[in-house]
Amino acid sequence: MFSPASNKSGFFDRTSVEVAPALLGARFTRHSPLGDVSLRITEVEAYLGVGEDPGSHSFRGRTARNAVMFGPPLHLYAYFTYGMHVCANIVCSPEGQASAVLLRAGEIVAGVEHARSNRGEQVAYRDLARGPARLTKALGIPLSDDGADLTGEVYSLELDDQVPDVGTSVRTGVSGPGGLAEYPWRFFIPNDPTVSPYRASVPR
Repeated sequence: MFSPASNKSGFFDRTSVEVAPALLGARFTRHSPLGDVSLRITEVEAYLGVGEDPGSHSFRGRTARNAVMFGPPLHLYAYFTYGMHVCANIVCSPEGQASAVLLRAGEIVAGVEHARSNRGEQVAYRDLARGPARLTKALGIPLSDDGADLTGEVYSLELDDQVPDVGTSVRTGVSGPGGLAEYPWRFFIPNDPTVSPYRASVPR
Protein backbone atom coordinates (compact mmCIF):
# COMPACT_ATOMS: atom_id res chain seq x y z
CA MET A 1 0.00 0.00 0.00
CA PHE A 2 1.09 3.59 -0.55
CA SER A 3 -0.71 6.74 0.55
CA PRO A 4 -1.24 9.68 -1.86
CA ALA A 5 -0.73 12.31 0.85
CA SER A 6 -0.87 14.81 -1.96
CA ASN A 7 -1.35 14.71 -5.70
CA LYS A 8 2.28 15.61 -6.38
CA SER A 9 2.71 12.58 -8.63
CA GLY A 10 -0.26 13.65 -10.74
CA PHE A 11 -1.89 10.26 -10.16
CA PHE A 12 -5.33 11.85 -9.79
CA ASP A 13 -4.83 14.36 -12.61
CA ARG A 14 -6.08 11.69 -15.01
CA THR A 15 -9.66 11.05 -16.09
CA SER A 16 -11.94 8.98 -13.89
CA VAL A 17 -11.92 6.20 -16.51
CA GLU A 18 -8.15 5.89 -16.02
CA VAL A 19 -8.15 6.29 -12.25
CA ALA A 20 -11.15 4.08 -11.44
CA PRO A 21 -9.65 0.61 -12.06
CA ALA A 22 -6.49 1.64 -10.17
CA LEU A 23 -8.62 2.25 -7.06
CA LEU A 24 -9.61 -1.42 -6.81
CA GLY A 25 -7.94 -2.95 -3.78
CA ALA A 26 -7.24 0.46 -2.25
CA ARG A 27 -7.94 1.08 1.44
CA PHE A 28 -10.36 3.94 2.11
CA THR A 29 -10.82 5.09 5.72
CA ARG A 30 -13.07 7.53 7.56
CA HIS A 31 -11.55 8.62 10.87
CA SER A 32 -13.97 9.48 13.64
CA PRO A 33 -13.89 10.02 17.42
CA LEU A 34 -16.42 7.18 17.58
CA GLY A 35 -14.05 4.83 15.75
CA ASP A 36 -12.30 4.50 12.41
CA VAL A 37 -13.80 2.36 9.65
CA SER A 38 -11.70 1.13 6.71
CA LEU A 39 -12.71 -0.73 3.60
CA ARG A 40 -10.95 -2.37 0.70
CA ILE A 41 -12.52 -0.98 -2.47
CA THR A 42 -13.95 -3.76 -4.65
CA GLU A 43 -16.28 -1.93 -7.06
CA VAL A 44 -16.33 1.55 -8.61
CA GLU A 45 -17.85 3.47 -11.53
CA ALA A 46 -16.29 6.26 -13.57
CA TYR A 47 -18.11 9.47 -14.57
CA LEU A 48 -16.75 12.16 -16.87
CA GLY A 49 -17.49 15.86 -17.34
CA VAL A 50 -19.49 18.43 -19.26
CA GLY A 51 -20.82 17.17 -22.58
CA GLU A 52 -18.80 13.93 -22.38
CA ASP A 53 -20.93 11.61 -20.29
CA PRO A 54 -24.76 11.64 -20.26
CA GLY A 55 -24.73 9.54 -17.08
CA SER A 56 -22.76 12.14 -15.13
CA HIS A 57 -24.17 14.82 -12.83
CA SER A 58 -21.86 17.30 -14.56
CA PHE A 59 -23.03 16.54 -18.11
CA ARG A 60 -25.04 19.78 -18.44
CA GLY A 61 -22.63 21.98 -16.53
CA ARG A 62 -21.88 23.24 -13.06
CA THR A 63 -24.60 23.50 -10.42
CA ALA A 64 -24.68 24.00 -6.66
CA ARG A 65 -25.11 20.25 -6.26
CA ASN A 66 -22.16 19.11 -8.41
CA ALA A 67 -19.74 22.01 -7.73
CA VAL A 68 -17.22 19.79 -5.94
CA MET A 69 -16.80 17.73 -9.12
CA PHE A 70 -15.32 20.83 -10.76
CA GLY A 71 -12.83 21.38 -7.96
CA PRO A 72 -9.36 19.95 -7.35
CA PRO A 73 -8.82 16.18 -7.29
CA LEU A 74 -8.62 14.05 -4.15
CA HIS A 75 -11.75 15.58 -2.64
CA LEU A 76 -14.99 13.84 -1.71
CA TYR A 77 -18.08 14.49 -3.84
CA ALA A 78 -21.10 13.41 -1.78
CA TYR A 79 -24.71 13.68 -2.89
CA PHE A 80 -28.20 12.54 -1.93
CA THR A 81 -30.00 9.98 -4.07
CA TYR A 82 -33.66 8.99 -3.86
CA GLY A 83 -34.01 11.67 -1.19
CA MET A 84 -32.60 9.41 1.52
CA HIS A 85 -29.21 7.87 0.64
CA VAL A 86 -25.74 9.44 0.45
CA CYS A 87 -23.31 8.32 -2.27
CA ALA A 88 -19.58 9.07 -2.22
CA ASN A 89 -17.17 9.82 -5.08
CA ILE A 90 -13.47 10.60 -5.40
CA VAL A 91 -12.87 13.65 -7.60
CA CYS A 92 -10.06 13.32 -10.14
CA SER A 93 -8.73 15.09 -13.27
CA PRO A 94 -7.36 18.65 -13.22
CA GLU A 95 -9.56 21.26 -11.59
CA GLY A 96 -12.45 22.29 -13.82
CA GLN A 97 -12.91 19.00 -15.68
CA ALA A 98 -15.58 17.49 -13.38
CA SER A 99 -14.43 13.88 -13.37
CA ALA A 100 -15.21 11.55 -10.45
CA VAL A 101 -15.22 7.91 -9.37
CA LEU A 102 -18.25 6.54 -7.52
CA LEU A 103 -17.42 4.15 -4.67
CA ARG A 104 -19.91 1.34 -5.22
CA ALA A 105 -18.78 -1.42 -2.86
CA GLY A 106 -16.04 -2.64 -0.58
CA GLU A 107 -15.00 -5.08 2.13
CA ILE A 108 -14.81 -3.69 5.67
CA VAL A 109 -11.28 -4.53 6.86
CA ALA A 110 -11.09 -2.46 10.06
CA GLY A 111 -13.72 -1.10 12.41
CA VAL A 112 -16.20 -3.91 11.72
CA GLU A 113 -18.03 -3.37 15.01
CA HIS A 114 -18.44 0.32 14.29
CA ALA A 115 -19.65 -0.45 10.76
CA ARG A 116 -22.19 -2.90 12.21
CA SER A 117 -23.45 -0.24 14.61
CA ASN A 118 -24.04 2.00 11.57
CA ARG A 119 -25.65 -0.71 9.44
CA GLY A 120 -27.30 -3.10 11.91
CA GLU A 121 -26.08 -6.03 13.98
CA GLN A 122 -27.83 -8.61 11.82
CA VAL A 123 -26.32 -7.48 8.50
CA ALA A 124 -24.10 -10.13 6.90
CA TYR A 125 -20.41 -9.27 6.77
CA ARG A 126 -20.28 -9.24 2.95
CA ASP A 127 -23.25 -6.86 2.83
CA LEU A 128 -21.90 -4.19 5.19
CA ALA A 129 -20.64 -2.03 2.29
CA ARG A 130 -22.09 -3.93 -0.69
CA GLY A 131 -23.63 -1.08 -2.66
CA PRO A 132 -23.00 2.69 -2.72
CA ALA A 133 -25.60 3.67 -0.09
CA ARG A 134 -24.58 0.82 2.21
CA LEU A 135 -20.93 1.81 1.83
CA THR A 136 -21.48 5.38 2.98
CA LYS A 137 -23.67 4.25 5.88
CA ALA A 138 -21.12 1.66 7.02
CA LEU A 139 -18.36 4.28 7.02
CA GLY A 140 -20.62 6.95 8.53
CA ILE A 141 -20.20 9.38 5.62
CA PRO A 142 -22.70 12.26 5.92
CA LEU A 143 -23.79 14.60 3.15
CA SER A 144 -22.07 17.42 5.04
CA ASP A 145 -18.69 15.83 4.16
CA ASP A 146 -19.20 16.90 0.53
CA GLY A 147 -15.97 18.60 -0.50
CA ALA A 148 -13.84 17.00 2.23
CA ASP A 149 -10.11 16.75 1.55
CA LEU A 150 -9.21 13.07 1.22
CA THR A 151 -5.70 13.83 2.48
CA GLY A 152 -6.95 15.62 5.58
CA GLU A 153 -7.76 14.49 9.12
CA VAL A 154 -11.13 12.85 8.43
CA TYR A 155 -10.29 10.68 5.41
CA SER A 156 -7.30 8.73 4.16
CA LEU A 157 -6.73 6.70 1.01
CA GLU A 158 -4.02 4.09 0.54
CA LEU A 159 -3.53 2.69 -2.95
CA ASP A 160 -2.58 -0.94 -3.50
CA ASP A 161 0.84 -1.48 -5.07
CA GLN A 162 -0.59 -4.33 -7.11
CA VAL A 163 -3.98 -3.76 -8.69
CA PRO A 164 -6.02 -6.99 -8.70
CA ASP A 165 -7.73 -8.48 -11.74
CA VAL A 166 -10.32 -6.08 -13.11
CA GLY A 167 -13.78 -6.92 -14.42
CA THR A 168 -15.80 -4.41 -16.43
CA SER A 169 -19.43 -3.86 -17.39
CA VAL A 170 -21.86 -1.11 -18.21
CA ARG A 171 -22.78 1.01 -15.21
CA THR A 172 -25.52 -0.32 -12.97
CA GLY A 173 -28.86 1.40 -12.55
CA VAL A 174 -27.99 4.30 -14.88
CA SER A 175 -30.97 5.31 -17.03
CA GLY A 176 -30.81 6.76 -20.53
CA PRO A 177 -27.77 6.83 -22.84
CA GLY A 178 -25.32 6.81 -19.91
CA GLY A 179 -26.32 3.23 -19.11
CA LEU A 180 -25.64 1.89 -22.59
CA ALA A 181 -22.78 -0.29 -23.81
CA GLU A 182 -20.88 2.80 -25.01
CA TYR A 183 -20.04 3.48 -21.35
CA PRO A 184 -18.56 0.25 -19.91
CA TRP A 185 -17.19 2.15 -16.92
CA ARG A 186 -18.11 -0.08 -14.00
CA PHE A 187 -14.96 -1.73 -12.66
CA PHE A 188 -14.89 -4.49 -10.05
CA ILE A 189 -12.84 -7.34 -8.62
CA PRO A 190 -14.23 -10.51 -10.25
CA ASN A 191 -15.79 -13.10 -7.93
CA ASP A 192 -15.37 -10.92 -4.85
CA PRO A 193 -18.41 -11.54 -2.60
CA THR A 194 -18.68 -7.87 -1.61
CA VAL A 195 -19.27 -6.66 -5.19
CA SER A 196 -22.88 -5.55 -5.59
CA PRO A 197 -25.13 -7.38 -8.07
CA TYR A 198 -25.64 -5.72 -11.44
CA ARG A 199 -28.94 -3.89 -11.66
CA ALA A 200 -30.32 -2.67 -14.98
CA SER A 201 -31.74 0.83 -15.12
CA VAL A 202 -35.46 1.41 -14.67
CA PRO A 203 -36.96 3.18 -17.71
CA ARG A 204 -38.31 6.62 -16.87
